[in-house]
Amino acid sequence: MGADQSDRKGDFSDRSSREWCDEALDRLNAGRPESALDAARRAVDLDPGAEWAYRLISLAHERLGRDADALPAAERAVELARGSWPARLRLAAILRRSPGRWQVTLEHATLAGKFAPEQADPGVMLGDLALLGGDHADAERSYRAALAIDPAHPQARANLGLSLLRWDRPRPHHDPSWPVDPRETGRARRALEVWSRQARLLVALATLAIAGAALLLDWGVQAQLGGFAVLVLLVPLTVRQARRVGLWPYVPPMLCRDPWLGAAVVSAVVSVVSFAAWLLLGAVPSVPPALYPVWAGLAGIVVLAWPALAAVRALAEAWRGRPLLALAETVRAREAREHIHAAQAGRTARRNAGVILWILLGRTWSVLVPLVGGALAVEPRAAVAALAVPYPMVRGYLRARHRDDRWLPTATALVVLAAAACAAGGLLRAWQVEPAATWAWRVGLGALAAVAVVFGARAARAWWRGGPGPWRASLIMCDLPMGAEPSVALSPEVRQTFSYARSIVLSYADSLGPRVAGAVASVTSSGELRVITELNAWDAVETDPRVAVFAADPLQRRFWVEVRGIALPDSDVLRVTPKQVLVGEFPGRHQRS
Repeated sequence: MGADQSDRKGDFSDRSSREWCDEALDRLNAGRPESALDAARRAVDLDPGAEWAYRLISLAHERLGRDADALPAAERAVELARGSWPARLRLAAILRRSPGRWQVTLEHATLAGKFAPEQADPGVMLGDLALLGGDHADAERSYRAALAIDPAHPQARANLGLSLLRWDRPRPHHDPSWPVDPRETGRARRALEVWSRQARLLVALATLAIAGAALLLDWGVQAQLGGFAVLVLLVPLTVRQARRVGLWPYVPPMLCRDPWLGAAVVSAVVSVVSFAAWLLLGAVPSVPPALYPVWAGLAGIVVLAWPALAAVRALAEAWRGRPLLALAETVRAREAREHIHAAQAGRTARRNAGVILWILLGRTWSVLVPLVGGALAVEPRAAVAALAVPYPMVRGYLRARHRDDRWLPTATALVVLAAAACAAGGLLRAWQVEPAATWAWRVGLGALAAVAVVFGARAARAWWRGGPGPWRASLIMCDLPMGAEPSVALSPEVRQTFSYARSIVLSYADSLGPRVAGAVASVTSSGELRVITELNAWDAVETDPRVAVFAADPLQRRFWVEVRGIALPDSDVLRVTPKQVLVGEFPGRHQRS
């Protein structure tokens, strides 16, 4: 055993920097970020100019939840290879969680797309940034462009579903471009939510208690005094939460960005004002009969504002976006098998597919209830239209084949039963088969009520266990690691060619088409080319940085090399980061035709 361990250690000690990077990547893919971090650091010790190793260090720190440690390594990778699109993506992935760095994040992601238009990952990153910024149309365009390059990309598929569903980002109140930590605006949002919830609940319960005490126990005066005591109690509650807000200059834009937060705060203010007006109006010795409806309306606002807002929000969330198209894209992401992170993307897609099915069910139920109610009140035969209502939901359920949620089949079956029973009840009543029609209506209405019960039970179970519930807030982005792709290494033969070449040619493109120019090039220790060439090439690479550098080895007269890469100006030279290396031999006499 000891000999085996020593041999293994010896193998490790003989590894090159690039072999250690391969080992670090394998460990990351195996879910061992701490061990991968150690391997990447060994790669840096062997070659301080290995930008791939720095990207892997950054990725390992990110996996461990250390964004502050991941940022310097990502920045170092960009310094070493400014034209590397994986390095730009790695830096963008870290910067997007840094307060006040949103514009820089967009710049790096845009450069990655400019450097590698043939790659899907830059488009996915731009789509993620648009999705986090709430620009669903731009996110959809970016994801579709990425899928045109790589149709099997699971992250593009899963997040395209979110953009089609008009997904609310985790912090809808926060603008990523604000130079403030999202946790601080999150604390302010939490304080506003707590105050609105406490104020609405307190005045609603006080209104019910006062009305009950006055009508049932004839304690009108005492109840009114208790109501004024509630108003006094609201003062310290308001002051306490106001102190926790802290970021008052950001509160108005927060309320604008998150309309439901704004609606909750406004609803709380209206409820408190209505409660105070209701108390004052009730304290008047003789209220004119004409003001009775006003007095009753104020009480209704106080008691019903909260459930009414919750109902409106539930309906708005059910009818937002295109859930059928979103479900189709999410299922495709779940079925992806070729991607290296397919398992992680599949878990996210399965979770989102279940939530989308619940959204479809809520949309179906919200159509059936008014349809059935209208049929009962106006024309029973109109209930036949209920048969078509569950079709999109059933189609989506069969397409998704979602087996992770045992509540969904029950709720789906109940919706179908409700539609069929109500349609049968309407026909039977039209045919004047009253006993059967009555029972059919009872079954249909009971099934509709049972759907609400099942949904409530599923939601209560998720709340109790802390799992994903049947609501939009349970949708999550697919966030796969980016920027781990291997860098392009220059072999000793390639380095020798550029060291001894007598003539080097730079190929680039400008507005008039492809161009070539003579150049002088050298290879840096980090594997970049430093090229000196004519000024026209400098102007061209500002628009299109993709170039090719060609050289022949005078020591091996038939050996040539072409390095395709990204050229960026740096002082008095062009730094070319390799993307592809081609080597070959010129044909000899025996090869000529």
